[in-house]
Amino acid sequence: MRLSDHDYSEIDGRLAAHDAFLKSRYPGERAGRQPVHTVYVPADRLDDFRDWGAIALAAMDEHDFPGSDPAIRAKLDREPIEDLRVDFEDGYGVRDDAQEDAVVRKAAGILAAGPRPPFVGVRIKSLEAATRHRALRTLDLFLDSYQDTFIITLPKVSGPVQVATMVTLCERLERGYGLSTGTLTFEIQVELPSAVLSADGTATVAALLTAADGRCTGLHYGTYDYSAAAGVAAAYQSMEHPVADYAKAVMQAAAAQTGVRLSDGSTNILPVGDRSAVHEAWALHRRLVRRSLERGYYQGWDLHPAQLPTRYAATYEFFRDGRDAAVTRLRRYLDRQDSGILDEPATARALAGYLLRGLDCGALTDAGFTRAELLALQ
Repeated sequence: MRLSDHDYSEIDGRLAAHDAFLKSRYPGERAGRQPVHTVYVPADRLDDFRDWGAIALAAMDEHDFPGSDPAIRAKLDREPIEDLRVDFEDGYGVRDDAQEDAVVRKAAGILAAGPRPPFVGVRIKSLEAATRHRALRTLDLFLDSYQDTFIITLPKVSGPVQVATMVTLCERLERGYGLSTGTLTFEIQVELPSAVLSADGTATVAALLTAADGRCTGLHYGTYDYSAAAGVAAAYQSMEHPVADYAKAVMQAAAAQTGVRLSDGSTNILPVGDRSAVHEAWALHRRLVRRSLERGYYQGWDLHPAQLPTRYAATYEFFRDGRDAAVTRLRRYLDRQDSGILDEPATARALAGYLLRGLDCGALTDAGFTRAELLALQ
């Protein structure tokens, strides 16, 4: 051996800064449950969100939902919405300040009174010049009335400076309301091509995460704004269009191992109308949800109560279909058994994460391992 203790120390010194960077920038998967969807409800119609489960069940009965699963009906009765977003942006529109102020306070009061879903948040308007002041005022007023845990959704982000400004805004609001540092977090909506690829050819989305300084918890793809901005004709705008797949692949690479979670967008083909139209919309939504799951997007947007049955049907099928194979592979990995698949520690973590997600959403009641055993592999 020709390397001395001095050589070891020198190499450690050379890599110390990079080691620290990796630890802070790529801490690994975020602990805790990720919701399977986000439901957007216009702020002035927030009273309706508690009816979503009943409306979804009624749609299943009225239109003879195919392959009805008792577990899905139980989920819709118990917890139809996992993540609720009070929408002051596109779903709400532009009103005068007095109107929006009143709606902000009313919405905050509705959430504070409960009951409410496990995860809640508010989508403010963008930080573009035309809507910037209204976005700041809405968030300030919301915090004045509601200081429980919630997520902020920042739409139409086009560059890192907007994200850095959002960090500054969160810091000032935390000081103003006496909140602990880091209390306020936000998710970034990727709705513009400039949020994926910058003018100088770099991947903007990675720079957005760096600018967030640890406060960004999610990247959400905006199907229709992004597709329209990319020049896709309205009839062909979709979660599975090539421009969508490209954007989401870049988002996925940028977010990998950062603890920032991904969410796919929505389909605007809603299950309404006669039986034939509803079944066609259900089939499309179910297929798109499954497609997203297979590509590593474990969350999406739902815009109508009748989309909930297919959200849970596709999600439950995804986890149940792969449950036995995942358990077998994980047992063989832990027992160091020979098999036709050579799994590594990273794959074992993925298998454990898959089973945990199945438990969290209610698809699985028995994951073959205890929750503690699966968490130990994360």
